[in-house]
Amino acid sequence: MSATIISDPMVVSAAAPETQATAAKLVAQSEVEFAKCDCCGLTEECTPAYIERVRERYQGKWICGLCAEAVKDEIIRSERLISTEEAMARHMNFCKKFVSSGPPPDPTVHLISAMRSILRRSLDSPRGLRSTPTSPTRKVGEIRGPGLTRSESCFPTLSG
Repeated sequence: MSATIISDPMVVSAAAPETQATAAKLVAQSEVEFAKCDCCGLTEECTPAYIERVRERYQGKWICGLCAEAVKDEIIRSERLISTEEAMARHMNFCKKFVSSGPPPDPTVHLISAMRSILRRSLDSPRGLRSTPTSPTRKVGEIRGPGLTRSESCFPTLSG
């Protein structure tokens, strides 16, 4: 199914009122604006409706998708329950520190350092947030038979 956007003013004015409303809605949906992230400064091209939904969710601030994920991560990693507003304040503080530190002298070393930091943070996160093994665990008092034992070597014996 495709939508046709009517851009000729003569066609719109001659159309029925219902058609004019539908055409106006289609034009409004296709309009895009540039929104600058209040955390990291990244600029994204978005529809006005999307920008408004994001601002409603984040106390009037517009944040990009990457920062939104970082805010969610901040909430999950916190040892106590924190609000979205507090998590966003923490992330914004982190972004300000990062931007004020200036460009890295060696981008490759900086990338490696950042990846190391992400790995350490993920390993330090609470155990319940990580995936759990799917293999069954042994119950207390459960009697098990002998495990796999080796009957003979898979290598032929070397003889003289």
